[in-house]
Amino acid sequence: MTLQKRTIAAYSILCVSAVVYAALGYATPREDFAQLVWLFAACFLGYVYVVNQRLPVWHAIGAAIVFRVILLLATPLLSDDYFRFVWDGRLLAAGVNPYLYLPSYFMQEGATIVSGINDVLFRQLNSPEYYSIYPPVAQAVFWLSAKLSPESITGSVVVIRVAILIAEVLNIFLLLRLLRKMGLPDGYVLLYALNPLVILELTGNLHFEALMIFFVLLGLYQLFYQRVVWAGCAFGLAVGVKLLPLLFLPFMWRKLGTRQFVYFLTAVGLTLLVVCLPLINLDVIEHFASSLNLYFRKFEFNASVYYLLRWVGIQITGYNQIAVIGPFLLLATFAIVMSMAAVKKLGSVKRLTGYMAAALTIYLLLATTVHPWYITTLVALTAASNFRFAIVWSGLAILSYSAYRTSTYSEDTALIILEYTIVLLWLVVEIYLYRQHRHHVNLK
Repeated sequence: MTLQKRTIAAYSILCVSAVVYAALGYATPREDFAQLVWLFAACFLGYVYVVNQRLPVWHAIGAAIVFRVILLLATPLLSDDYFRFVWDGRLLAAGVNPYLYLPSYFMQEGATIVSGINDVLFRQLNSPEYYSIYPPVAQAVFWLSAKLSPESITGSVVVIRVAILIAEVLNIFLLLRLLRKMGLPDGYVLLYALNPLVILELTGNLHFEALMIFFVLLGLYQLFYQRVVWAGCAFGLAVGVKLLPLLFLPFMWRKLGTRQFVYFLTAVGLTLLVVCLPLINLDVIEHFASSLNLYFRKFEFNASVYYLLRWVGIQITGYNQIAVIGPFLLLATFAIVMSMAAVKKLGSVKRLTGYMAAALTIYLLLATTVHPWYITTLVALTAASNFRFAIVWSGLAILSYSAYRTSTYSEDTALIILEYTIVLLWLVVEIYLYRQHRHHVNLK
């Protein structure tokens, strides 16, 4: 096929993809697994083709933004987390701290009456017996959605999606600037911008990794200009969206050195203090910690190493040992990350980004819960490298939705094994090729 024909094919695929995204966003519930997989596969194959063509980057970025805008009015169909977003936002709008009360409290006789907090919304929550675990920056978006749309869930969804859409557009431009600073091709930005999992899970299903990724990329960008304090502020806001960036702090120390890291960490701490201060007290800390503890001791989904250890535990004891295995794997992750950080000083932002991606990979492989949208941060970080295992993972993670095919939640073990077998084999091959390349370069 000639270059002209390949280019025409790429533009045609982008046009067809727009229609497929509309079908995914507006007419594909997670219970319809077959339709979800086929439509997602169509988007993913088209994505792989397009990113390997020599399209003008700005044309492809324009298409990526259009795909997200198409989903603007869609009700999330693959996740019901947004009901808790609305719940927390309405509490905040009424001046009630969402960290202080279990949702079930408001269903009791004599409980505080809050506008919009009712039995209808309560029945939609997927975690009514847990305290909120969404950090303050995310809560600020929930509050804004309730203020701008106090009576409509759909209106609140649109407000949240606009915030995420803005973050996503900024992510694309920030990643492009970072790639140029690192001396990498502009086209690498399309690995994130056009990624179907990123589009569907972040903009489509309202997951706040989008906002967290923005602040992480902003922090990395500031480091190129030695703006350590501003980088710390950005990372503090990232932690204020999701706690995950705390995982990267050891590598920040190795990049900045002790003195600069103190400035960085002080900026992170002060930023968190400012954003947390309106909602924080001893009860809130206790409630937040209890919910976080449950996350590692009770929740499990689409895991790899953990499922192997769970099987071994059941063979030995006869029951699920998650209460022991979950914290053990968390400690193992911490130990591995600290050992990685102790190896050598990180001289460049590019190398720092690579180590952050490596740490996140370890975390995900040892986690008890790996929802598909967790992979999006890894896609963003590995876009600034030559590793593509995260892209493969982003294409296979959709298989985890097989658990929702019936009203009785049940994961398909065969599909999970298929997912991780392919991802790990791909990763092993890429690591081998990377080491071979490093070896040959050192021989020159």
